[in-house]
Amino acid sequence: MGDSSAIAAIATPPGRGGVGVVRISGVGLAGLAKALLGQVPAPRRAKLVDFRAADGAAIDRGLALFFPAPHSYTGQDVLELHGHGGPVVMGLLLERCLELGARLAEPGEFTRRAFENDKLDLAQAEGVADLIEAASAQAARAALRSLDGEFSRQVHELIDELIALRALVEATLDFPEEEVDFLRREHAFLRVADLGACIDAILARSRQGARLRSGLSVVLAGAPNVGKSSLMNALAGEEVAIVTALPGTTRDRLERPILIEGMPVNVIDTAGLRASEDTVERIGISRAREAMARADLVLVVVTADAPEVPAEVEANLPAGVPRLKVVNKIDLTGQAPAAGRGWVQVSAVEGSGLDLLRAALKDAAGLSGVAEDAILARARHIEALQAAKAAVAASREHLEPGAFALELAAEELRRAQQALAAITGEFTADDLLGEIFGRFCIGK
Repeated sequence: MGDSSAIAAIATPPGRGGVGVVRISGVGLAGLAKALLGQVPAPRRAKLVDFRAADGAAIDRGLALFFPAPHSYTGQDVLELHGHGGPVVMGLLLERCLELGARLAEPGEFTRRAFENDKLDLAQAEGVADLIEAASAQAARAALRSLDGEFSRQVHELIDELIALRALVEATLDFPEEEVDFLRREHAFLRVADLGACIDAILARSRQGARLRSGLSVVLAGAPNVGKSSLMNALAGEEVAIVTALPGTTRDRLERPILIEGMPVNVIDTAGLRASEDTVERIGISRAREAMARADLVLVVVTADAPEVPAEVEANLPAGVPRLKVVNKIDLTGQAPAAGRGWVQVSAVEGSGLDLLRAALKDAAGLSGVAEDAILARARHIEALQAAKAAVAASREHLEPGAFALELAAEELRRAQQALAAITGEFTADDLLGEIFGRFCIGK
């Protein structure tokens, strides 16, 4: 068990609401409960009580819930006070808890205690934050699966297989005369290959989930008056950007987060790319180049009557950033919506072809046909899976008949196990834990 001191925080969002919650966690909260409530509520049963100040006057009246250790969220005693959700009332109630010996909880400290007391592993704990921050229903479902331990169970299955393979390889070192036949009898070579394939499958689902979590940054670029702002409005479903027939109307970038079938997309409209003597417009074009350099995808917008990308625009497009050509204004030429490799035909004014554009955006994000079992992974999860994949591949090379270096194979399998164990927090440095839980909201 980690820190046993009592911590308290307001667990509901700032502002006014019908109900506000103050949460307290620590070892031995019976004394605090008696001083605050005049009694210790029966475990896991809501009790209507007065929350009392030091002089016995009522601060508020509400429900108290007591969860004795170890059957609580944190694994310690937890007391929840459900009062009226005004900021003054909640502040007075929190202040009273601090008077009684609790200290103000740090961001994520409740969940960190749950992790330290083996109520959650690290991947599950991160699932708590991801569920709170989920930007779509699909992301919320993926976060809930992580919180339920689905991701952790899959990681542990890989670790168990790694442990079995390590034991097999290391035991083989004791029988140098029979090592090849022994490993063949135990199908060690196939098991290592299967393990690599399993890691690949989880890594693919993790990359999809990471995109669901972080979304896609899309920049609209092109010459003036090709319909970039109209396209942004069409994707957003409302008038976000000003649209006129005058070139240079958009002079600064304009951002709008939208959802495309559960995928968060941050659409950025930028100034038309052209030579200009206008100081403000030149600053806008410079910012457009900066936005494109940081984008996940650049939509290069042209018109149906001039479908080639102008040289002036091409010269401003960053190298190395994926692009998709959007041929807009097909309503003026009578063309039908269509799509092909690297291009889409649409009419932003009429809304035709937008379904093809949305499909192309999902395809660019690697989310076409996303399975419901996508893993809402973080960057550190993907890095750990990639490290495990590389180590398993190296161990397989060391087990090849031409090389057959069992000591090196065993070491690579150990490295793979350690990389995977970092996902669930079995081998995780304290400074990383501080960074992870420091991103949580206070009260969680």
